[in-house]
Amino acid sequence: MRLTRYTDLALRAVMRLAVVDGEELLTTRLIADSMNVPYTHMAKTIAHLQHLGVVEARRGRNGGLMLTGAGRNTRVGELIRVLEGDREAVVCEGEAPCPLAGACRLRRALRDAQEAFYASLDQVTVADLVASPTGPVLLTLGTAPG
Repeated sequence: MRLTRYTDLALRAVMRLAVVDGEELLTTRLIADSMNVPYTHMAKTIAHLQHLGVVEARRGRNGGLMLTGAGRNTRVGELIRVLEGDREAVVCEGEAPCPLAGACRLRRALRDAQEAFYASLDQVTVADLVASPTGPVLLTLGTAPG
């Protein structure tokens, strides 16, 4: 299964936020720059993560973004399901519908495989993703070389 670019950005943003010190708040710009992605793409992604309750934004001079407690404990499979939507691995309908659509065993097999993919990721939380060696590397993103 291949994740959309949008889901990839969301996971990277959540991971980056998961490793910051409790006092430090990051901005959308800093996350976008550290991940080498356009600011507008990251801003849309962060807004969606806020709507999901995974990320919290504080306004003002000392404002910024932080991962919520729920965000830190979110199961990766659950998050990907929400971000990816209810897409199937294959599209059997559309302009040129598949003639096997009514009797196809492939579609069911792919749906089962997709659910197994999500189920395996349900065993992993966002906090698990940033354990060493990943966390220390994430902390160096966006910082000037010393």
